[in-house]
Amino acid sequence: MGSFPENRMRRLRATPTLRRLVQETRLSVSDLIYPMFVAEDVDERREIEPMPGIFQHSLDSLKSEVEAVAGLGIPAVLVFGIPSHKDEVGSQGYAPNGITQQAIRAIKRVQPELAVVGDVCMCEYTSHGHCGILLDDGTVDNDQTLELLAETAVSQADAGVDIVAPSAMMDGQVGAIRDALDDNDHENVPIMAYSAKYASSFYGPFRTAAESAPQMGDRKGYQMDPPNVNEAMREIEQDILEGADVVMVKPALAYLDVIAKAKQRFDTPLAAYNVSGEYSMVKAAAGNGWIDERRIVMEILTGIKRAGADMIMSYHAKDVAGWLAEER
Repeated sequence: MGSFPENRMRRLRATPTLRRLVQETRLSVSDLIYPMFVAEDVDERREIEPMPGIFQHSLDSLKSEVEAVAGLGIPAVLVFGIPSHKDEVGSQGYAPNGITQQAIRAIKRVQPELAVVGDVCMCEYTSHGHCGILLDDGTVDNDQTLELLAETAVSQADAGVDIVAPSAMMDGQVGAIRDALDDNDHENVPIMAYSAKYASSFYGPFRTAAESAPQMGDRKGYQMDPPNVNEAMREIEQDILEGADVVMVKPALAYLDVIAKAKQRFDTPLAAYNVSGEYSMVKAAAGNGWIDERRIVMEILTGIKRAGADMIMSYHAKDVAGWLAEER
């Protein structure tokens, strides 16, 4: 056997064409889901201050945004509704004509082929900002919340949603929603479960966007503790057993090891959420000229894909779709 020249590993890196030929991980526009906010009390789109380029939409401005998303080839959107009225039981979340249900119908009228994912939680709709019904001691009533989450999922399915995505992190939420969907002639509506949703500091800008910050306490009692990964595997396994069609890890960047472990252990489709704090940090650094926004966003999303995500929810999705089109 002869000696190994120093440039042996570099031969396939010499040109862009050679690098593309041997590329192991390919990010595609078909991997992307674009999150959108629809607010009942806005007359036109309103930019979200900590998330430059992301807006609270009115039902009218939502239509042009959806057309732009579809035109870029992005296959799906995730919808968060922000009602004008909030109460202790989050009644506008499951109201047949709530803002989320109206948004789902509007999107399907404008772009029927676009897949609509409906977030199923209560934090955007409750006056206290928690993801479930509160008991007198301030803790969440898990079982009463399950009933309302199930009702919310059915109301979204009635409105025409393609996928429901329970994010409240209540025990048994997937099973309760699956039973309710099946009992209401929505057997074919899949569930994308926020299975490993961590109690993360990366959600700060989202809480401004969705007007959903807790008015007291925090969500550590029901969202996952950041140091734990084996617990995440148990959460994911339980959701799969209850009927989840897709499972999710949220956030993405600080939890790439969780994504990788879930991909190795389970063969259920895996989503990752590139969340608001991750987006805002990139935007802030790019705005100050400290980083190359395009290169770093592509590197981040490729890393999430490389870790094992089959689909990525990202506020960067529109930009990435445009950049990928330029590369073709």
